[in-house]
This record gives sequence, structure tokens and C-alpha cells, in this order.
Amino acid sequence: MRFSWTKLRRVDGRMLLATLVLISLGFSAIYSITLSQGGQGFLLIQKQFIALGLGLVVAIFIAWSNYRWTQSYVIPFYILTNLALVVVLFLGETIRGTTGWFSLFGFHFQPVELAKLCVIVVLARYFSGRGGDVSWRELAESGAIVGLPVFLTLCQPDLGSALLLVGIWSAFLFFAGLKFKHILLLVLVGVVGLVFSWQFLFADYQKARLVSFVDPTNDPMGQGYNVQQAIIAVGSGGLFGRGLGFGSQSQLKFIPESQTDFIFAVIAEEFGLVGVLLLFGAFFLLLHRLLKRARLTRDDFTSFLLLGMAALFLISFLVNVGMNLGLLPVTGIALPFVSYGGSALIMSLIMVGLAQSVVIHDVTAKQVLIERK
Repeated sequence: MRFSWTKLRRVDGRMLLATLVLISLGFSAIYSITLSQGGQGFLLIQKQFIALGLGLVVAIFIAWSNYRWTQSYVIPFYILTNLALVVVLFLGETIRGTTGWFSLFGFHFQPVELAKLCVIVVLARYFSGRGGDVSWRELAESGAIVGLPVFLTLCQPDLGSALLLVGIWSAFLFFAGLKFKHILLLVLVGVVGLVFSWQFLFADYQKARLVSFVDPTNDPMGQGYNVQQAIIAVGSGGLFGRGLGFGSQSQLKFIPESQTDFIFAVIAEEFGLVGVLLLFGAFFLLLHRLLKRARLTRDDFTSFLLLGMAALFLISFLVNVGMNLGLLPVTGIALPFVSYGGSALIMSLIMVGLAQSVVIHDVTAKQVLIERK
């Protein structure tokens, strides 16, 4: 892989800026949280820095290589990903009731993060070159492709990640031309799947989360307590926040899982409305650049690839913020680039690397003209 100034000039600076802002906000919030956790807390931020370094190296390598190689390895990628999801059920470490992590030398890797990228690449390859609306056959085949990793993820059980995979599939169907009759069928399948999962797959704590969302007063000191404390933290931030390390809810450990599920509440409390608007603006800019590049691409695979990544980031963002505001049930979906989690950060950076690879290598005359303006 040879260095090229031409490639460097094509890098999407605004996409890069948005990514760096999100990562900076995440590290600031994680650092603040570590202040209340002593030595163990600083170990978390050290691990996150290692993940950041590894993710940046891989992302840069991917950005400089041609992203189209992913089309040639779709089937092996899909097989290896599902194999990892199977193996983790037997050899993985159980954390908070979910058997979804491989542990090695004190570091954890979550295969479902790899599955999110895998589903995007596989579906982009599947739907590319298929003109017109989605047919019944395409609906069934694409559903089967996503269904296997979704089932394996539910077996962990990891409801949030499984729903996120379904959300990515739904976004692909929408962009590919989903018909109304297909929507009705999917709603029916979703209801049946929810009932089945409730009876046979959901853990007790996952059922408690859903019940608490419907009726917050059902368990005010349990699952309902988490959301209530997050709402208090968000509301107490004011315009400029309480300051880094001075949030009462986060520093006094009132917010559970403050470095992962509820990190948005920490940012809102300590950085206030200004920090929240900065977070929203960075996500908007990232999504805007992905969608713009998807519109300018010259083939369906590239367009679907970018749309899939944009859908993943958007759904994760909306669900995580919704959890913190009590608008959605707590499903354990992290805030991309911001929440603590090495494997999630690495995979998010890899996706940005793929997007930058598209910017660098998928050059059209129309795109060059627009970039010069």
C-alpha cells in the first residue's frame, strides 16, 4: 500500500471532523466517570485508548485500500461471523447475563459488533444490481440471511443487538423499494417473533426492562430507577452543564452503566445543552456526509454500503438517546464512537475507514466537480 498525496487530498475532512468530535466527547465523559471509580476507572480509559489506537490503524489501512475487495469475501465473511457467534455461546464470557464476549489478556471482544458490519456488507452485495421493488423472494432470502445472526444473537441473549440487526435489514428493504404488503407481513412476523422471544429467549432482566418501560412505576427502585436517574441528569445540565467531573448524578454513581448505556446522560449533565447540541451536530454531519456520498456513487453496492452504515449509526443514536430520555426501553445499545467498549469503537472506526475508502477510490466526474465547488 503506497502513500499518495492524491488520495490524502480526497479524504472527506468533514466526515473525519465529525468522527473526532464524537470520540473526543466520549473520552471526556469516560474520563469524568473514572474520577469516581478510582484506579479501576482509569483502567477503563486505558483500554479505550488502546482500542482507539488499534481502530485508527485498521481504519487508515482500509481507507487507503480499495473497499471493493469486500465484495469478493462476502461468503467467507458471513460464515466466519456466524461461526464466531456460535462459538461465543460455548466459550464466551458472561457479563450482566449475556454470553457474548471473548476474553483474552484482560480485553474483551464482542462478535456481534462484527456481525453488524457483516450484515451491512452482505446485504449491500445482495441488493446491488437488483432493479425495481423488492419481490417476495428477495424479502425471504434477505430475511434468511439476517435471520441466522439475529437468532444466534438472541441466544446470548442480546436483545438490543438483535433488534439493531433487524433495523439494518429494514433500512435496506426501505431503500431497495419495499411494498406496503411486505410491511404488513413484517409487522405480523415481528409480533409473532416478540411473543416467541418473550416465552423462550428473553432473560428475566430483559422482560423487566420492557415492563418497566410500559409502566415506570412497576419497579421504581430497579429497572425504572436507571431511567429516572438518567432523566434527572439530563434535566440538571442546564445550558452549559455542571462542568467536567462535577456532575452529581455521575460522580455519586446514581447513573448505572454510565460509561455505556447512559453516557449521553453524563454528557448532558456535565456539558449541558451546548454539549448535547455539539453531539447532535457531529452525528448529523457524519450522517450527512455518508448520505451525500451514497448519492454520488456510481454503483448500487457502494450506495447500499454507505446507506447501511448510515442506518446503523442513526438507529443506534436514536435508540440510545431515547433510552436516556425514557422514550424507548433500555436495550443496551451503545452510542457510536462515544460509549465505552473497545470492540464497538474499533468496528465503528472500520466503517468510517470503509466510507473514506469510497471517497478516495469511487471518483466520478460529477463528484470531482462538486468537490471543487
